Order: sequence, then C-alpha cells, then structure tokens
Amino acid sequence: MTTPDGAAPAPLRVLLADDEHLIRGALAALLGLEDDLTVVAEAASGPEALAMARAHRPDVAVLDLEMPGADGVSVATSLRAELPGCRTMIVTSHGRPGHLKRALAAGVRGFVPKTVSARKLAEIIRSVHAGNRYVDPELAADAISAGDSPLTAREAQVLELAADGAPVAEIAERAGLSPGTVRNYLSSAASKLGAENRHTAVRLARRRGWV
Repeated sequence: MTTPDGAAPAPLRVLLADDEHLIRGALAALLGLEDDLTVVAEAASGPEALAMARAHRPDVAVLDLEMPGADGVSVATSLRAELPGCRTMIVTSHGRPGHLKRALAAGVRGFVPKTVSARKLAEIIRSVHAGNRYVDPELAADAISAGDSPLTAREAQVLELAADGAPVAEIAERAGLSPGTVRNYLSSAASKLGAENRHTAVRLARRRGWV
C-alpha cells in the first residue's frame, strides 16, 4: 500500500507496557519484524506507560492488565481523555470476565490473552488502529456467562484493598473512610457474594473478575 504521492505509509507507532521485561522485550522484537509497525516506546509500570504515551504519542498502546502503579484499564482511561487519537488494547494472562467489562467501559478496543501469537497480535493492532474492536472469543463467552457484578464501586474498592489481609484501620485510611464504614462495606459485599467472611468474598470476587 502506498500514499497518493507514491510513498509508503508511515509505520503504526506502538507503545508496549508490561512489567515483565522478558515478555516485553520479546514482543517488541517480534513486532519489530513487521514492516508496517514500529515500537516507539516501552514501559514497565502504569505511570511510566502514561509518561511514554505523552512523550511519544503512539497510534496504539498495548497495555498489560496488571502493572505496578496503575493497571492497564486505568491507563487506558487516562489515555482516552488525554490522547483520544491513541487506540488502546489490553493483554492479560488472567482474562477474568469483570476485567473485560471494565476495559470495554474504558474504551479499550482490544482484549486478548498473552497466549496470542505475535503475528495475530500484529493483525489485531492493525485492526484496532483502523477503528475495529477485537475481543478474544473465549474471554467474551466467559464474560457473558459470569453476569454483572452485584458489588457497588465502593464495595469493590474496599474488598480489593482487603485482598492482602490488611486490617480494617489500614483499609479505612487508604480508602478515606471511617473504620465503621469499611466494616459495613465488607459485610455488605460478603453478604451479596454469599461468603462467610471477607477473605472468602475476596476469593469469589477475584475468581469472577469483579475486583
């Protein structure tokens, strides 16, 4: 394909964000073999991904779901506001249904497992840049079968903060809530999930991708 003046079109500019250096490096090398793609920046955390995107203004940002500092969906949300011309994709080794729904709500155009081949990923990057959406069929089927989360945003937030076993006082400080309010949210979340305690509630919610 050529431009009207006969010149080859500029390669698509891609940002890769993944905190696993080996995976990120291998992916960058493989995508670099594609004539119409060029990896203009790499990042190992959510904040670094945002900084690199602002500096390099990629056409497509390929974001790992789970990164230090900010997850891929949070980064995608920020990019949607700051760089609306940058398409975003999520790659993940987890692919829980709730994550897919969050990603789509954030304007993410692609959601794929890390098991996808580099060649397939390159095809998806091109398709996403063209304005299309790609969701892995198995992840889509899981999301449909999982249903919507019964948790409110605050319940999900508090439950996620409780995931590492933090005491109520610490959760309250991190969430900007009173300890009593945190207990109420944890109790409500456990009740909705049919869990006997918050630890079981966390496991159930994570299994469904709701936190």
